[in-house]
Amino acid sequence: MIFLREVRDEDLPAFWRHVSDPAARHVAAVTRQYHYDRGHFDAHWARIRSNPEVLMRTVVADDEVVGHAAVYGPPDEREVTYWIDRAHWGRGIATAALVALIDLDGTRPLHAHVVADNVGSIRVLEKCGFVITEHGRGFAQERGGEIDEVLLTLK
Repeated sequence: MIFLREVRDEDLPAFWRHVSDPAARHVAAVTRQYHYDRGHFDAHWARIRSNPEVLMRTVVADDEVVGHAAVYGPPDEREVTYWIDRAHWGRGIATAALVALIDLDGTRPLHAHVVADNVGSIRVLEKCGFVITEHGRGFAQERGGEIDEVLLTLK
C-alpha cells in the first residue's frame, strides 16, 4: 500500500539517505548543495517545511518511508518534484505518489523539469498526464556540466 502523509521530523534521516545516494543523484542530475551536505539539507528542509505555499508530503510504501513529493512555486508556475529511494524504483511508487499529490494540490498547470536521459521519471510524469512542452539545456552539478532537459506540463 502506497500513501502520502505530512512530513515528520523522523522522516528526515530517511530523506537524507535517499538524496545522498550517488547513483540516484546521477540519474536525477540536477542537484543542489543540500544533496551533498547535511547542514545544508537540514536548513533546506526547515525552510520548505515552514513555507505554507509548499505542499510537501512523505511517501510511504508498506509502512516504510520511501521518499517525498512536493508542489511548489508561484501560482502560475507551480512545479512538482519527487524523490523515491532507489531501492524502490520500478514498483510504481513514484506514479502512485504523484497521482495522489496532483489530486491533493489541484493546481493547473503544473510543471516538471527532468534531465532528458531520465526516462524513468519522464515515463512517471507521462503516466500522470504530463506532456513534454519544451526542450532546453541546464547545468547539472552532479554531472559537472550542461545537460539536455525537458519541461513537462500537466494542463
